[in-house]
Amino acid sequence: MRTGRPLLAAAGLAVVTATAAYMFGPGAGESPAASKKKTTTAAAAPVAACKTDARYPKRQLRGVWIATVKNIDWPSRTGLTAARQKAEYVKILDAAAKRNFNAVFVQVRPASDALYKSSLEPWSQFLTGTAGKDPGWDPLPFLIDEAHKRGLEFHAWFNPYRASYDANVAKLPASHPARQHPDWTVKYGDRVYYNPGLPQVREHVIKVITDVVDRYDVDGVHFDDYFYPYPGEGGQFNDKAAFTKYGKGKSLAAWRRGNVNTLVAQVDKAIHERKNHVKFGISPFGIWRNKSNDPSGSNTNGMSAYDSIYADARAWIDSGTVDYVMPQLYWPRGFKAADYKALVPWWAEAVKDSGVHLYIGQALYRVGAQDDKAWTKAGEMSAHLNLNRKYEQVDGDVYFSAKQLLTNPLSAMDLVAKEHYSRPALLPLMTDRGGQAPAKPAAPAGARSAGTTLSWKPAEGARAYAVYQVPKSGEDCHTSDARNLVAVVTNPSFAVKSAGTYLVTSLDRLHNESDPVTVKAGGGV
Repeated sequence: MRTGRPLLAAAGLAVVTATAAYMFGPGAGESPAASKKKTTTAAAAPVAACKTDARYPKRQLRGVWIATVKNIDWPSRTGLTAARQKAEYVKILDAAAKRNFNAVFVQVRPASDALYKSSLEPWSQFLTGTAGKDPGWDPLPFLIDEAHKRGLEFHAWFNPYRASYDANVAKLPASHPARQHPDWTVKYGDRVYYNPGLPQVREHVIKVITDVVDRYDVDGVHFDDYFYPYPGEGGQFNDKAAFTKYGKGKSLAAWRRGNVNTLVAQVDKAIHERKNHVKFGISPFGIWRNKSNDPSGSNTNGMSAYDSIYADARAWIDSGTVDYVMPQLYWPRGFKAADYKALVPWWAEAVKDSGVHLYIGQALYRVGAQDDKAWTKAGEMSAHLNLNRKYEQVDGDVYFSAKQLLTNPLSAMDLVAKEHYSRPALLPLMTDRGGQAPAKPAAPAGARSAGTTLSWKPAEGARAYAVYQVPKSGEDCHTSDARNLVAVVTNPSFAVKSAGTYLVTSLDRLHNESDPVTVKAGGGV
């Protein structure tokens, strides 16, 4: 069960429950050259004469977090057979695809462990119930392939610094890095963390991430909000020795932020040196700083990620070391300490003209909660997306978490799907990640598509195809918005609901889009 972390008010110790991130997940370093700045452009295609309809965005990220830690989402419990694990995962993907989602963020490294075959870290206990025990198969190729079959990007979600959920490291496998290198670790409360101030820790984290990028066909690498531990009952985080050795005259807070910034920059560089198309982004706690702390902060009164966990999202944006930020705005409209209506415009302004994409982390797990009246209303989540439309910088939303995607509390996701996801959407373009529009599809053999099943010849370099229905008026709006987009498919055929004229385009893995080919269902080309 997902629990709320206390939101500490600036004045005194007033506590507001159900705050930003989940206990287990989303719930001055190197800077790149100026040319590294991320940019976004529209696909190269003819300009349509249609006025864009904001109700049907052509490009929008729609994703869901799939948490593996503590078996929150997948697998539902430890010790399941591979067949049962596969069936549960496919059920989540089918639910996402049904609602026209286009991305999943799957936790592959909850705590210095692996949901995949690794020579660097032990098998995760959340597969078998025993840390280090081989489950008998490597889940990651299956997880990726099944996502791709459904047109879903696969983002591998890592927690960089969490080493163990048990402070007794003797319970970990002998090969675990925390046992092999106890000098890397800091005990804090009932958990063990890697010390972010140590260069060898950063080196290990980068090695783990690049190992996955090198060996698996992931579309992205994702961090959540966990960097230095959240303030709690752990006392002081004991990194004094590292600070003495590496602090170089900085304040402790500035040094800690610098450690995180350095890791972020190094991960960004390492990923893109290997595979430029792989996206890298972070889902930070929803409040960077409060205006009471900093004039450039948000009009909020909660915990500051910058000051409390040393996560400086504005530094990542300004230096271009992330492709996107996905702030966890887990509060409803009107919430006094952290109003959704105040935070969305703040983050929109933070990324403005930076080229860094902005996606909003949405608290689907809070829908139906009785401790806040706003969350007892089925329409609160949909209202968030209505507000997002006012800010062009908002490129999509990701929901925590997959469990609620299946249970659909208050039928809230039915409403979101009806009001916002009635059409599919292409992925927002990141031109720095490369790619190019594939050749357009070729007309079907015999210049005819039989009945109401459209078919076309595959295009070289195409990862998927977009299918648009041309209305009876003949007005071609396919470059403006998604009003006529009926499907994004991975195979060169699609069963349409009615005869008529359709446009089909080719998409590469980043959704650079080709010119269209015209196909008539039940007729010629």
